[in-house]
This record gives sequence, structure tokens and C-alpha cells, in this order.
Amino acid sequence: MKRVYLDNAATTPVDPEVIEAMIPVLQNNFGNPSSIHHAGRETRTLIEQARKTVAGILNVSPSEIFFTSGGTEANNTALHCSVRDLGISHMITSPIEHHAVLHTLQELQKEGKIRLSLIKLDECGRIDMNDLERLLAANPGCMVSLMHANNELGNLLPIQEVGELCQKYNALFHSDTVQTMGHYKIDLGKLPVHFVTCAAHKFHGPKGIGFLYVNSKIKIHPFIFGGAQERNMRGGTENVYGIVGLAKALQIANDHLDEHTNYIKGIKSYMIEQLRAAIPGVEFNGDPEGESLYTVLNVSFPDTENSEMLIFNLDIAGIACSGGSACSSGSNTGSHVLKAVYKDSKRPAVRFSFSKFTTREEIDFAVEKLKELFPVKVM
Repeated sequence: MKRVYLDNAATTPVDPEVIEAMIPVLQNNFGNPSSIHHAGRETRTLIEQARKTVAGILNVSPSEIFFTSGGTEANNTALHCSVRDLGISHMITSPIEHHAVLHTLQELQKEGKIRLSLIKLDECGRIDMNDLERLLAANPGCMVSLMHANNELGNLLPIQEVGELCQKYNALFHSDTVQTMGHYKIDLGKLPVHFVTCAAHKFHGPKGIGFLYVNSKIKIHPFIFGGAQERNMRGGTENVYGIVGLAKALQIANDHLDEHTNYIKGIKSYMIEQLRAAIPGVEFNGDPEGESLYTVLNVSFPDTENSEMLIFNLDIAGIACSGGSACSSGSNTGSHVLKAVYKDSKRPAVRFSFSKFTTREEIDFAVEKLKELFPVKVM
């Protein structure tokens, strides 16, 4: 049976070059990087080389990069430590953040550690910048946490503008860049941001590894205790082969950024055109043809008898996609992002997401299957 993978916002296939870089580490570099003998020092060297690679691509000091188990841990570290170590008592975010941020902030509010303010959104789910400035003016010295690109709609944050607003009101700025790292040129040496989070599996690296960027002006203590790893910032033996894989994946993404960007933009535009031609009444959520993440396309389909089990039916037809964040799979509550933006919509929505490995033939296959589920009615 033919299968087409269009759920790259959930995770991407590991690049073969990344696997090649990781295999020797798995086979030969088994030493504990905290050990002082030769095997340990050899492994420690691999970690520090990877850290330098990541820091060089992002234009920061290696001392500002801390490897984590992924984006969720990195987000939790930035938010919890800002409250505990930096005295933050008021957080500003949006109602459409990833649950790794939203649930963390809601829990901190529930525990009485912070007050939480939610920024207004426009009709496409974009941040209302006037409302953000209003909240900052009323709460100087707070913290703002906003993702660089929404993982369901693909809306892009004007991250430079947000950072400058935070500077104006002496606020800390944390951005979840899980969906954009490896897909955009991110110069943290010029960007006014204090914390940035990353997960390697979103740009063809391995799962279970990510990093947290902490601006050198910020001093926090560990979120996970237990050892002196990561320069006393994260307890736990390092995921060495994952770290090597992350650095290799980010290097490949950076080296071929323009080529991959143009190719994937073409794939996304092609699917928009094909869907418009094939299915009357199809709608696109967010701002897909404006300032939008080029790897994500969120589509609403007509409400028919085939709508209720749409994701399931597409999977049976051989198409992998999602109705929202993969981290919420198994939940029948629906997408909190779509509910926040399109409160009255009852139309089924599907997130298709693309990578450098997606082909036009795969898009054609998916559109044909969708046409079978949403046939054009003959008048």
C-alpha cells in the first residue's frame, strides 16, 4: 500500500547523513563524558564540538547553549527558572502557544507563583501587537513567552519587533523556536531575546535531544538536579549521539537553507492550488500565503458525512497528517489553537506539513484521496 507522510510538523524523518554521523558514536564513543580517562575525554570532545557548531550557526557563545532532552524540557527550564531565580511574577503569552508553554504557565498560575495575561489575537490568529504593548506598559519587568511560529496554523511572530518591545519595557523574552530552528536564519547575536528553545527532530535530527539558549546576561540555576553536566546547568549523563546528530542536522539545514526553503515553499503553494481546484469550499486557516511558516498548511474542509473521521479516513487511505499538535494526539478535546481563533467553526481542519523529502507526486496522491472523501456534487 502506498503511504505518504505529510506530518513533518510533528516530526521529520532523520536525514541519512545524520544517521551516518551518529553511528560511529554509538559504536565507538561509549565513554561517559564526565569520566576523566581517555574514553571519557574523547566523548566530551564530541559534545563540545557539537556545541561550537550550534553556537557558530546561531552567532552566540558556546557557553550560552545547553543541551536538553528536547523542546518541552527546554521550555520548562526557561519558564520555571525565570520565576524561581529571576523573580518573575507576571507572564504574558498567547492562548495558542504549544502546551509545553501554555500548560507550564497555567500550572505556575495555579500554584500562585505568577499572574498570567493572554494577548489578544486577530481574525487569522496573529498576535495583536498593540495589545502586547498595552500589557507590557502595564506590567514592566515581566516576561513574555511567544513561539516564533505557531505549530498548527503556521503564523509567524514578528520576533524582532517583539524583542524590541520587551527591551523597551525591561521585560524578559522567551521564544519557542521548535518549528523554525533549521528552517530560518536565526541570528541570536542580533535578536533581542533571552531564551530560545529547540528540538532536533523537527529538522531531520534524532528525537529526544534539543537545546536551550540562555543569553549570557541571564543567570539561572539547574531545573534538573543530579550532576554537574552541562556546566552545572543540567543533571544527567549527556545524550552524546543525539547531540552529535542535532549538530549535524542543524549544519545540513543551515548549509542548504535557501535551497530547501524554496523547494518546500513550492510544495506548499502547489498543494494550495490543487486543493482549491479539486474541492469547492476548501478554506485555509491562519495566514498561509502571507507571513507564514512554509512547512505548514492548515486546511478546513466542508462539513460532510466524511468529516467526522477525516484524519482516520486519511490514514486508512495511506496519508499521515494531523488535526493539531501531535503532542495532543489521543485527546478528543480538539485543537485549542483553532478553538481560540475560530470559535464558531464546526468545519473539520487538517494540518498538512512538508519537508525537503516531500514530492509533488505525494501531494497529487493526497489530493486524489481527498477528492474521493469530498466529491464535487453535480448540479
